Amino acid sequence: MTIPGNPKIYVAGHRGLVGSALVRALHAQGHENLILRTHAELDLLDQAATARFFAETRPEVVFLAAAKVGGIHANNVQRGQFIYENLTMQTHVLHQAYLAGVKRLIFLGSSCIYPKFAPQPIHEDALLTGPLEPTNLPYAIAKIAGVEMCDAYNRQYGTAYVPVMPTNLYGPNDNFDLKSSHVLPALIRKFHLARLAQVRDWASIAQDVARFGPIPADLQQSLGIPPHSPTAPRVTIWGTGAPRREFLHVDDMATACVHIGLCTTATALINIGTGVDVTIRELADRIAGIVGYSGPIDHDPTKPDGTPQKLLDVSRLAGLGWRARIDLATGLRDTYAWYQAATGKPDC
Repeated sequence: MTIPGNPKIYVAGHRGLVGSALVRALHAQGHENLILRTHAELDLLDQAATARFFAETRPEVVFLAAAKVGGIHANNVQRGQFIYENLTMQTHVLHQAYLAGVKRLIFLGSSCIYPKFAPQPIHEDALLTGPLEPTNLPYAIAKIAGVEMCDAYNRQYGTAYVPVMPTNLYGPNDNFDLKSSHVLPALIRKFHLARLAQVRDWASIAQDVARFGPIPADLQQSLGIPPHSPTAPRVTIWGTGAPRREFLHVDDMATACVHIGLCTTATALINIGTGVDVTIRELADRIAGIVGYSGPIDHDPTKPDGTPQKLLDVSRLAGLGWRARIDLATGLRDTYAWYQAATGKPDC
């Protein structure tokens, strides 16, 4: 169903990368009747609290962007947390939305739900046709359960829930913690720190740590940051650099979700992406150029590569009248500018 007028909209996870972009997109399109709750105000892991929230607020539209997310390392070592927290949050929200009579719900998943060796580009029909990537299996299983729950509720209860699967996202408000971030923000921060180390700007590195968290000792050594290393900076990339990934600016993702949720009647699984990918090595070279880092770039093949390629087939989304507008070069410059502003550091 299309949603007319100025509906009451709940954005779950509005402070994160995805949720904050959804809020920006909704405001830009004139939607001001938003319901927003911080984690301190509403813990979606708490079933009773979630039930009270929906009973009291009665939103008409829900964007479910709240999730436990992280990069390949975090997914691999926090496997129990990733499956428990994601299953629990999405189950509470989807069921209470049904009980509260929500007219439209957009469930945000991830392209990692698709088989590790799915034919490229990956069509929505590839779901559940092969084995998943082992490093993020618990997270993927949780998101697949969310997709199936949307379909089951639509079939049994006549709801209008639509699962959308974004490709790799990046942009303002991303997670730049070096132990839990995804590949793109991790590379931005590594190259930024290496650039600062090249010019021996230790004060700005301290500012960066205060804003985005500690730098692991082994990384300090490779980046040439005292007291761990007196050597020249080097940036090391996990894996071989050969895997291909598609990257979508989070503001594009948000406008796609608003379009799907408020302007279409779609309920089937929908991929959201650009239809274009690059190798991790190509991504690293682009980021190094934008940051201004000119030192060595190494690869660590002892670390996992993950899925060889993840490129989404976005023909279903194009058929609904939406295509990505922010190219990777523009998006990377925008994201690095935000990163610099967040640390209070002017251009080197």
